[in-house]
Amino acid sequence: WDAIIPSLIAGKFDLIIGGMTITPARQEQIDFTSAYSTSGQGIAASRQLASQLKWPEGYNSPNVTFTCRRGVAGCKTVEEKWPKATLRQFDDDAIAFQEVINGNAHAVISSEPKPSFFVIRNSDKLFKPTNENIVNTFEGFGLRKGQPAAVAGFNDWINKNQAWLKQRHQYWFRTQDWASLV
Repeated sequence: WDAIIPSLIAGKFDLIIGGMTITPARQEQIDFTSAYSTSGQGIAASRQLASQLKWPEGYNSPNVTFTCRRGVAGCKTVEEKWPKATLRQFDDDAIAFQEVINGNAHAVISSEPKPSFFVIRNSDKLFKPTNENIVNTFEGFGLRKGQPAAVAGFNDWINKNQAWLKQRHQYWFRTQDWASLV
């Protein structure tokens, strides 16, 4: 994931669509469309290690270990909100979550709905210390700088398809009605 923006800039592909959070640092490197989705970062914590920690202040300790997928906004959130905690970064979300499931870390920060879905599937090992988003985020299409016509075209598509985008977001990220189909 941490190579996705450099790969876009290098011309390996033309567009980033899935889960690209609009941030000021990223806006310095690439252009974004209007937000097509809002989501946020959530947390899943180890029942074994974190059930006695007070939320959120108990997580700001050098004795607490967070995991995240390298290069994503969740890693920065941990550094900002829990600067005393230890942060372990992985190249894959599944590994970051597995470390918490295995009791090797206290909590994992990731874009919702992953934390919620992992808790549902692993309720004996994981819990959510809060159901609130830790940070609310806005996602947009990412493009190389200097393509105003492409940005305008995608913005037009986003504006015309707001109802459909909201419906799809509800289906995929607020339910698991689809789970039996995969």
